[in-house]
Amino acid sequence: MERFLPGAITTVVRWDQDLQQISQLLEKLQTVYILRGWLALPVVRHPPWLYWTMVYGWGYNGNGQLGLGNNGNQLIPIRVAALHRVCVNQIVCGYAHTLALTDEGLLYAWGANTYGQLGTGNKNNLLSPAHIMVEKERVVEIAACHSSHTSAAKTQGGHVYMWGQCRGQSVILPHLTHFSCTDDVFACFATPAVSWRLLSVEHEDFLTVAESLKKEFDSPESADLKFRIDGKYIHVHKAVLKIRCEHFRSMFQSYWKEDMKEVIEIDQFSYPVYRAFLQYLYTDTVDLPPEDAIGLLDLATSYCENRLKKLCQHIIKRGITVENAFSLFSAAVRYDAEDLEEFCFKFCVNHLTEVTQTAAFWQMDGPLLKEFIAKASKCGAFKN
Repeated sequence: MERFLPGAITTVVRWDQDLQQISQLLEKLQTVYILRGWLALPVVRHPPWLYWTMVYGWGYNGNGQLGLGNNGNQLIPIRVAALHRVCVNQIVCGYAHTLALTDEGLLYAWGANTYGQLGTGNKNNLLSPAHIMVEKERVVEIAACHSSHTSAAKTQGGHVYMWGQCRGQSVILPHLTHFSCTDDVFACFATPAVSWRLLSVEHEDFLTVAESLKKEFDSPESADLKFRIDGKYIHVHKAVLKIRCEHFRSMFQSYWKEDMKEVIEIDQFSYPVYRAFLQYLYTDTVDLPPEDAIGLLDLATSYCENRLKKLCQHIIKRGITVENAFSLFSAAVRYDAEDLEEFCFKFCVNHLTEVTQTAAFWQMDGPLLKEFIAKASKCGAFKN
């Protein structure tokens, strides 16, 4: 399967023609990522404060897969006008169709549609990018395979949809599956089947160490400690906490009063946040909406859990919107999350008009607001 993993800023070009013309275009651009017949590159911003994507296409265009509004072949790179002023975070291509995902979680499709692989509800080819999955929740991941006519997408809530060619049948609208990973769509439904993981047909009736730990989280039968948050209890094991977290390793020393307690009260964090933290210690995963991930980021900073901070930042990035962008930027500054701060800043600048009209922007404290305006001004964000 071919993917362009989410990145900050990209330019996408299609190539299979004159290498000299291509090289002239690439001289103006930067790092190159290769996808079958596609190049994805960070764009040289003009004016310099912009973070929009510039998408170019050339080569064979019999099904409109270049997204140029026609089906004529192109010998030189042509900019895809329909994606002007759009920031594409991820792009994938199937046999003759293309999917693109924006920084706001909007999904576009174009090209061949013989099997309904564009998800538009019909089988008509599209010569230009069209917005699909309009009524679904925010899309955070997309996938396609060069050898098939199948498409897949994953939403912020973890739901995986598929459409297109499905075991010889045509699915013309996104169909909700029981999968938790887009890769499984192509292992189960694509023709030919594609999988990057080894599959086992044998029934395994035993639990691994990781599965056993996960099963025992919040289990009253085996726990030797309880946390009480907002009147609710969470059952845990001291040994696991000491092994997984330096904060608890220090807490459960003999000279700390907490070492003798069977119930520990927590009042500085909410129940969903603290439960997610303890569950992370057992499972190494985090399952929280972006709003609660801010609180977990605060906890991870307090407890010096650097990997947990990265997981929280990843969740927050997937949930950024015009309405919450400045609040997330403020949180990133407050918790010293530099990568998240830069990501939120770019998003705010890229959608500056909309962001400055939100309540979060004008409710922000003076020093941070001045800092943002000064930084954006240096980038040329307020130039005509």
